[in-house]
Amino acid sequence: MTRAAVVAGVGSALPPVRVTNADLVARLDTSDEWIRSRTGIRQRFVAPAGTATSDLAVAAGAKALKSAGGHPVDALVVATTTPDRPCPATAPAVADRLGLGHVAAHDVAAVCTGFLYALANAAGLIACGAAEGVLVIGAETFSRILNPADRSTSVIFGDGAGALVLRAGRADEDGALGPFDLGSDGSGRDLITVPAGGSERRPDGSEPPPEDRWFTMQGKQVFRLAVQRMSHSARTVLDRAGWRIGEVDHLVAHQANHRIVARLADELGLPAERAVSNIAEVGNTAAASVPLALDHAHSAGELAAGERLLLTAFGGGLTWGATVLTWPALDRD
Repeated sequence: MTRAAVVAGVGSALPPVRVTNADLVARLDTSDEWIRSRTGIRQRFVAPAGTATSDLAVAAGAKALKSAGGHPVDALVVATTTPDRPCPATAPAVADRLGLGHVAAHDVAAVCTGFLYALANAAGLIACGAAEGVLVIGAETFSRILNPADRSTSVIFGDGAGALVLRAGRADEDGALGPFDLGSDGSGRDLITVPAGGSERRPDGSEPPPEDRWFTMQGKQVFRLAVQRMSHSARTVLDRAGWRIGEVDHLVAHQANHRIVARLADELGLPAERAVSNIAEVGNTAAASVPLALDHAHSAGELAAGERLLLTAFGGGLTWGATVLTWPALDRD
């Protein structure tokens, strides 16, 4: 039987600083009601000074490895928009700190779709025989790239990390990742972006203006495209897997905004209660959001072995993707 990537462990980590809506109201022209009604967010967590993306990735990765019962891994993929450094990648340092030895380790940059891309990458490593076990981490310190005076972004994003351990197994096992659908549209790259920091804004060696180093997003256009692309991608993988929408027990979508997730569930014809949500507690954590939602739902006992999950995400690039799996039996802390 064809080799498949099977979920063997799950973990997550949040930084210690909790920022409530009340904290933001004190310095921004906004209100708790405005934030909740538009985003569904009550609080988010922010990495304190001295805490890097790799610190959160190591913490989440260690928990996932423990959850997997020490299953060996010979590759690591880190999905992040906020790496420790522009060069080198963050993953090798994370692998070193986790004591994984000289394993293959690299980053994936697809913004909020990053974890889905990383999962597909890891599944490919297992399918082709290049790895027997892969640790996949989504980790972000998005607070580092937000303009603190920008109400439209500061209220939405938070920091955090989530991880899955994948092992080689059979496609008919619980935990096996199903078919993937991935896509992109570079014509929309300006809708979700940090304009400066790369080669494009420094053609003559001069420094770009400071405001170009902040994250920006065109919310209204992103809302429409996110629902459209995620719903299409989700239907594509369901068709490939031979699943009917009514057979999906849980929708685990990128936690972008509670209205986007609700609209997506409605578009797919899924009852709202089947959509996993933790955005109220942690905000939008970009590439970390899908694994964070999985770990929080698992820890809360919301995911039972044998239940069918549909994962999907949308992010900058523009990028999007989806996959399916049947949740395995995993120990809970």
